[in-house]
Amino acid sequence: MQVKSLIKKFDELQLVYGDQNLDAICGAGQIQNPQLCLVFMNPTGRNVSSSKSWKGLKAPWIGTKNVWKMFSQLGFFDSAFFKEIENKSPDDWDYEFANKVYSKVRDSSIYITNLSKATQADARHLKNEVFRDYLEVFFEEISTVKPQIIIAFGNQVSSVLLDKTIKVSDYRKKCENLEIDGNAIKVFPVYYPVGQGQRNIEKAKEDISWILKTQLAGLKL
Repeated sequence: MQVKSLIKKFDELQLVYGDQNLDAICGAGQIQNPQLCLVFMNPTGRNVSSSKSWKGLKAPWIGTKNVWKMFSQLGFFDSAFFKEIENKSPDDWDYEFANKVYSKVRDSSIYITNLSKATQADARHLKNEVFRDYLEVFFEEISTVKPQIIIAFGNQVSSVLLDKTIKVSDYRKKCENLEIDGNAIKVFPVYYPVGQGQRNIEKAKEDISWILKTQLAGLKL
C-alpha cells in the first residue's frame, strides 16, 4: 500500500523540515496505476501515526475524522464503514484498523498523499520553498504510482505542483496537464476541504463529484 523505496528519503527530509519529535507521513493506497491520486498539503501531529511510538502504517489522516467523512459522502466508503471511523477517538485507532481503512482506499483505486511529508506539530503555514524542495521526490512518487488523475487540494499545493499561480476558484471543473517522464497526467485544482478550508468543503465535494462522474466513470466505489 506504500512506495517503500521512498520512505527513507521522506524520513531524511523530515529531519530538515519537520518536527523532530514526529515522523514523516507517506502516501498510501493503490500504488499501481490508481484511477485517482489525492494530494494534500502536509501532515500534522493530529495524525496519530506520526508519533515515534507508532510502529504501524504511517499514512495520511490516520486518527482523524473530517476527511474520511467527506470521502464517505463522496461514496468512497459506505456509511456503515464510516460509522466505524466516526465512533473511534484518535487513541482508538490501532495498526489493524489503520490497515483496514487503507485497504478500503486501495480497493477503491485511490492513492492519498501529501505534497510535503514534513509533519508539523500543528497546522502552521509552510513556505512555498519547503514544498518545492519536495517536488523531486514527489515526482518520483507519482512516476512510480502512475495515477490516471490527480486532485490537488488548495491554491498553494496546486500552484507549486503546476509551477504557476493557481486560484482554485478559477479552476472549478478545469484541469492542467502535468508531464512526468513523458506522460501527461490531468491535475484538477480543488478547494482545500479541512482546517480553515472547511468552509469550502461543499464546493470541494461538488467538484470532486463532477470529476468522478465525467472523468472516472469506472471508479471502483
